[in-house]
Amino acid sequence: MSNSMKGMRAARGICQSFCIVLLLLTCSALSAQKQEHGIRNIVLVHGAWADGSGWKGVYDILVKDGYNVSVVQEPETSFKDDVAATKRALALQDGPSILVGHSYGGAVITEAGGDSSVAGLVYIAAHMPDAGENEADDGKRFPSDLSTSGAIKKTADGFTYLDPAQFHAYFAADLSAEQAAFMARSQVPNFADNFKAVLTTAAWKSKPSWMLVAGADRTINPDLERWYATRANSHKVEVAGASHAVYVSRPKEVAALIEEAASHAR
Repeated sequence: MSNSMKGMRAARGICQSFCIVLLLLTCSALSAQKQEHGIRNIVLVHGAWADGSGWKGVYDILVKDGYNVSVVQEPETSFKDDVAATKRALALQDGPSILVGHSYGGAVITEAGGDSSVAGLVYIAAHMPDAGENEADDGKRFPSDLSTSGAIKKTADGFTYLDPAQFHAYFAADLSAEQAAFMARSQVPNFADNFKAVLTTAAWKSKPSWMLVAGADRTINPDLERWYATRANSHKVEVAGASHAVYVSRPKEVAALIEEAASHAR
């Protein structure tokens, strides 16, 4: 083989190696750019008659995937207090956040989500009122099994709770009887007027939103969840057979939707 041919082959090999290195560097840069632009802070807000511990399964998945996750513990003593607790958690974040709400927590994040740090909203089997609305009236659009059951009880000082004997059937039918019993006995009573709190802002009008519909929800009618999502032009997914406690029973699906929001919101 002539020296010129050897030289050409060597040059070709160097060129190919250079192209491979360039391709790897480009992919690495794109990956870093995606990582840089993705939202890393997730703030989770529970609903009525529950506390933040129900998010444990979702929390574990998100943390494993590299997200910074905070769980709000709303006092449920007033809608104003719950919004303030959520904003307090947002203020502790080191950058933009995805705000996630379950059930009554959907109304809370709709009000608190106007905060400039919120990049996107995720509703998990949640209420999604407009400004000037309240979730009690919105619920009448598509009544749920729970709303016509008599299972909602009230304390002498005006707080609501679910009858522990009926908690499994209406709130957490796809959980074990033992887990539902624990949730029923550890539930946080919610001040009755919270459901009638009129929203002053609707963050979903100015920020991207995602809705997970729980297909077998008996606490909020799935048709209402679908209606909310259509009105807000939300990215919607449905989990067939899931109860209202979908955030507990189906953490993988819930976490996947939150991660989708985090990767697309800006």
